[in-house]
Amino acid sequence: MVNITVGIICGIAILFLLKFMQALTRELRDFRTTQETSVIYEAHMLWKKEDGVSTTKMQPYATQRDFCQTFAEDETALYLLSLLLTADASKAEQCFVAGLEDSVQGNPVFKEWARSWSRRMVIKNAVRMISPVPGQRNDAGHVTGLAALRSYFGGSLTVVVQLAPLERFVFVMSILEGHTLQECSILLNCTKQDVAIAQARALQHVALAEANRLTPVVPGDDAAQAAHFLEPVQAA
Repeated sequence: MVNITVGIICGIAILFLLKFMQALTRELRDFRTTQETSVIYEAHMLWKKEDGVSTTKMQPYATQRDFCQTFAEDETALYLLSLLLTADASKAEQCFVAGLEDSVQGNPVFKEWARSWSRRMVIKNAVRMISPVPGQRNDAGHVTGLAALRSYFGGSLTVVVQLAPLERFVFVMSILEGHTLQECSILLNCTKQDVAIAQARALQHVALAEANRLTPVVPGDDAAQAAHFLEPVQAA
């Protein structure tokens, strides 16, 4: 009976994660770094040159007006990204504003990458504000902005902001934003192993929370014993 219950809970958790990531990646798009952009652009220019196509017309760079327009058009998405990372409504607003300032005053980027660069600036400012490190615990009592998350995503994202800081950042950056573990490692200034561990624990927490939400667990019954298999393993 326990094995059947384990299978049901695991199946529900996996199904939730698949739907969860598909829905949120539409709202929180992934980005590529400027270095990757330059490589792609240079390769494209080389291909055009070899084919005899003129390469004298360079792609325009994003202007201050372009970034202001991007932040205005994507205000909700960028604020929610800030809120997911900081888990604090006030800090999310500061992160949003700082992201705009850094985008406007920072290094020039191609106009077509203004939107992805804006998201990068929001993430970098959130990292600077929270400084997530392995072993750091989240003070769930001070998590704010849950009402805003529920208004857009229901209760699905409340568990994310209640994760430990590093787990929360890695989940948002790798699962929702599409960064590789290596990219997360660089942005978070920690080892790739730390990122991998944080990602695994975050996925376990989210899966367990959703399994409990869909199938309320009563202490002592088979479901309670089965849910134990989804609980994250405590680090030594």
